[in-house]
Amino acid sequence: MVPRAAAPVVRLVTLLALLVWGLAAPAHAAPPAAAPPNPFGQNTYVFTPDMPQAQIQATVDRIATQQKDNQFGSERYALLFAPGTYGSAANPLNFQVGYYTEVAGLGRNPGDVTINGSVEVYNRCVTDANGSTSCYALDNFWRSLSNMKIALAGKSGCQASANFWATSQAASLRRVQVTGGNLSLMDYCSAGPQYASGGFIADSDLSAGTTINGSQQQFLVRDSKLGGWSNGVWNQVFSGVENAPAQSFGQPGGQPYTTLPRTELSRERPYLYLDASGQYQVLVPTARHQSSGTTWANGPTAGTSIPLSDFLIANPATSARDIDKALKAGKNLLLAPGVYDVSSPIHVKRADTVVLGLGFPTLRPTGDSPVLHTASVPGIKVAGLIVDAGPAVTPTLVQLGDCGKCAKGSDGDDPTTLNDVYLRIGGASAGRTQDALTVNASDVVLDNIWSWRADHGTGVGWSTNTADRGLVVNGDRVHALGLFVEHYQKDNVVWNGEDGRVVFFQNEFPYDPPSQAAWSASPTIKGYAAFLVSPGVQRFTGWGMGAYSFFNQGVDIHATRAFQVPVTPGVRMHDLLTVFLNGSGGIDSVVNGVGAPVTQANSGQASQVVSYP
Repeated sequence: MVPRAAAPVVRLVTLLALLVWGLAAPAHAAPPAAAPPNPFGQNTYVFTPDMPQAQIQATVDRIATQQKDNQFGSERYALLFAPGTYGSAANPLNFQVGYYTEVAGLGRNPGDVTINGSVEVYNRCVTDANGSTSCYALDNFWRSLSNMKIALAGKSGCQASANFWATSQAASLRRVQVTGGNLSLMDYCSAGPQYASGGFIADSDLSAGTTINGSQQQFLVRDSKLGGWSNGVWNQVFSGVENAPAQSFGQPGGQPYTTLPRTELSRERPYLYLDASGQYQVLVPTARHQSSGTTWANGPTAGTSIPLSDFLIANPATSARDIDKALKAGKNLLLAPGVYDVSSPIHVKRADTVVLGLGFPTLRPTGDSPVLHTASVPGIKVAGLIVDAGPAVTPTLVQLGDCGKCAKGSDGDDPTTLNDVYLRIGGASAGRTQDALTVNASDVVLDNIWSWRADHGTGVGWSTNTADRGLVVNGDRVHALGLFVEHYQKDNVVWNGEDGRVVFFQNEFPYDPPSQAAWSASPTIKGYAAFLVSPGVQRFTGWGMGAYSFFNQGVDIHATRAFQVPVTPGVRMHDLLTVFLNGSGGIDSVVNGVGAPVTQANSGQASQVVSYP
């Protein structure tokens, strides 16, 4: 990986959303009645198949142009497609997806919404003050595509070869089907492939073509179906994926593939859909044990539908007090696009409450309290949020549960679930916290989490965006499926609970320690751990876990080890790696002193440990 370049913040006037509605005709049901007025407010667009395609094209292109370089802006968008078909082979709908943009179908199943064309992300090409242009995908964060079928059509030249999704962290593909060609996770058409640092795919059918991994340094594909997968860089993990590549991590000449035939415990993200009467529902998928393949291969995704009338639809003007009042009255919560200044914690106390973000709503504390605090009750679902640290130091930004390792209120068949939740310290503005995410509940699924102490943007520096840890797990039976935790100033992850399971972990140590003395756990341990399983833990399993170093202060900084775990039969680590990216210093061992060091001498080459102990 090369260091991520800071992008200029583009300040643009927020577009007023068009209230666009009509009839929708999903293939599996009778056409619904006319949809109700748009209940989500500005910056949410709902398209219908009977709209003029030129109007749809103009709208999505305008938003893509605005958001293409808007890495740390405040604009947020949701582009929702009612059931039906958009574009054709002769007149395709092709568009790009920029920052803070959610693109989603409103069908019950992905095939209910078909786009003949493409929905894509390419490399960002940025020209510096000297006139030099660089193209890369390393900063392509905060966007998503879900719940639709893409039938490739209408492109020419190099870009006709695939639907491109050249993204890094916080850019999930869920419930997506691609036909008529390949899916490429890198952009090899815009000034060469360059690196990408992603990523996450779940509940998707990509069997009609090959998924081109290309320059993606690491990637997790979960509970999906592939037609083929090309190459690997450092860490590629497949869990419950039909037609996945065979396990080959650590084999001489083999690819860095970790392949698990089934996912032990998962729950897909809740999603909006329009029912046959044209009314909005939120489908909450059922948790699955020992799963593989998509939830919709043999019929509609199993789950519970909740009418939109059971939700408070909040916007940035809605007070935390009004949100709490609605939650206490038994409502669920849907957060419309925007940036929310939260003066007091949002308390979620009722079992099975849904907190669903639409269009990357971003919550930011104005004081020293957490943004979100849940009780120790089963089945809470939180999805689709960005949580920014504020200027005051908070003990944590998000806290799940309040009783540590106790089993109070937990249910293995109805786990509390976080899907696509992204925590950010600095970058958009100066922010501080002690721990970004704290799990004090048992029976929890963490599904695609990026906890990021910013290495570029606004309010970035060793003594500016301060944060000790990205994740602390105190509960038992916590499953993490796609865990990205980067740049924290002490142990990036601390795991205190029993029977934990991590499938895919990606870490970068902080870039900016000013000295070894400022970044050492003790006089005998240089640096801190990327992932620490605490002494006394008896049972933990990890698969496909990598940590990288790029110390950029010109100082000889070292980490004694990337992973620290107790040596006991119940703690098993599989397919671990470290990589020296650039800069100075390095990582002296992979896990507990085992594994070759990585330094400038072997830059870019992974040091692997297949099994420990």
